[in-house]
Amino acid sequence: MSSFTRRRALGVAAGAAGVAAGLAVAGSAVAAPDRPATPAADPVPASFDEVYQGRRIQGGPSHGGHHGGHHGGGYSVTIDGDELHVMQNADGTWISVINHYEPVATPKVLARAAVRELQGAPLVPLTVG
Repeated sequence: MSSFTRRRALGVAAGAAGVAAGLAVAGSAVAAPDRPATPAADPVPASFDEVYQGRRIQGGPSHGGHHGGHHGGGYSVTIDGDELHVMQNADGTWISVINHYEPVATPKVLARAAVRELQGAPLVPLTVG
């Protein structure tokens, strides 16, 4: 009575799918080098002020800025004095209007990526209409 039945085959397939799903979830918990594994370990990233590729980038806690800091979690980033609209994702990564599909670990890395993407072009203010 040890024949392999259809019910047993479905049970084995369901078990294998469950194990594969569990491994996928466990594998996604491992962070890539530029992305944190947990939501923002430091709720307010460190301030910065530097010249990167000839452009002055600054970032720090916002104090009632243009957008009220609601998307950037109370954090503001500027390039040559012009505001770069930034947003913090639920996983703690950051995106901007320039690098919307390339989340990064910190606003400083985000500002540098925006400078590279701009290739010397001026940052045009974001207008919400």
